[in-house]
Amino acid sequence: MQIPEELKSYFKQKAGSEVSSISYQGSFGILYAECISGESNSTNLEKWRKAGNKITGSCNQLKEIALDIQNAGISAAQALAFAEGAVLGNYKFDKYVKDKTSKANTLKDFNLSGDGSDGLKDLKLLCEAVYKTRDLVNEPVNQLNAEQLSEKFTAMGKESGFSVEVWNKSKIESQKMGGILAVNAGSQQPPTFNIMEYKPAHAKNEKPIVLVGKGVVFDTGGLSLKPTPQSMDQMKCDMAGSAAVAGIMYAVAKSALPLWMIALVPATDNRPGENATCPGDIITMYDGTTVEVLNTDAEGRLVLADALAFAKKYEPELVMDFATLTGAAMRALGAYGSALMGNADEAIKNEIKEAGDKVYERLAELPLWEEYFEDTKGEISDLKNLGKSEGGAQSAAMFLRYFTDYPWLHFDIAGTAFLTGNDAYRPKGGTGVGVRLIFEFLKQRANGQ
Repeated sequence: MQIPEELKSYFKQKAGSEVSSISYQGSFGILYAECISGESNSTNLEKWRKAGNKITGSCNQLKEIALDIQNAGISAAQALAFAEGAVLGNYKFDKYVKDKTSKANTLKDFNLSGDGSDGLKDLKLLCEAVYKTRDLVNEPVNQLNAEQLSEKFTAMGKESGFSVEVWNKSKIESQKMGGILAVNAGSQQPPTFNIMEYKPAHAKNEKPIVLVGKGVVFDTGGLSLKPTPQSMDQMKCDMAGSAAVAGIMYAVAKSALPLWMIALVPATDNRPGENATCPGDIITMYDGTTVEVLNTDAEGRLVLADALAFAKKYEPELVMDFATLTGAAMRALGAYGSALMGNADEAIKNEIKEAGDKVYERLAELPLWEEYFEDTKGEISDLKNLGKSEGGAQSAAMFLRYFTDYPWLHFDIAGTAFLTGNDAYRPKGGTGVGVRLIFEFLKQRANGQ
């Protein structure tokens, strides 16, 4: 295979020496100019991902990469991380771009050989799931309302092997899911409630693991309108939690992990229409809890609460919810990590954190002190949907906890789900955060580790 001139230039620049010939299946030690050698720890693997991203980013005519792990003198984990960064960094959302030739990279395949290369198959499926997740987040609401989101879930299920049941507005009304209906009240388009299930005959868990994703396809803030256009122009990403759980289901089913999985997605937009829920309104949730809606821009917890209460019927082993829920979490952690909260066992939390470190979707656990719940108690209702501005991520999580009676973890991905600029293999726009993290966690559980 001929080495592109721009790749030679890249190697020359980074290594500080002339490169006349490189075989992708030969020596790969030149990359140590970018990556430390030694143990394949989380920081080291992230450097290899970034190196892979730089190659596909700087060589836009590169169509194929082939690498022999042993000849390269690196570990299988490092080689897979390099492949992961190259493939994920090659993503472009160019669906609406007329001239795609100048916008898209050209990498079509990445091949590994040698001991440890068998992990590439699952990696490719995982990257495919991340691509699909990013696509969902990047779609504008005029192309992806709640009903269209359900159609996407159905298509992903057919392609990978999980079932999808979609409830329409009448069904949601019959189930008295007051949180979803209250958020949808100002919209001219109906909500949906989505139930995805993957139950292989050889599932290792007798009780399901349930995923819940916030599916607010666009968030204006409702009548508590967001204060500036800048705070609204990215709100197509407010359904990133729902995209993540669909991506996880896709990866699990496509990889045939022996786990019983269920995903629940309440989906709607949040608009200030003439029938919109007003600040001060009291609504009744799916489980009969009354909630005073003090701020209609704190809508995510309302739709999630209905889904979390519904999840009780499955007597789940574990429930994990994903949501772009609070600005407080984003201000605390930025785009460098997601907030983790919940009442699951410490052992499970540690497994999740270790998985996050391994794939570099890092988690910072925030405390759920009972004082945060006191901030959500209502005076003329059971609860109110807004606590104090201080500790806002925790009071939102404590609101959600009220609707659970099972081991539960909450992931606030407000800062990590959507970026305003490229960050190595995480592109501007939807990142697909959560898919790689939870797949790694589930893979370890399926392997009994």
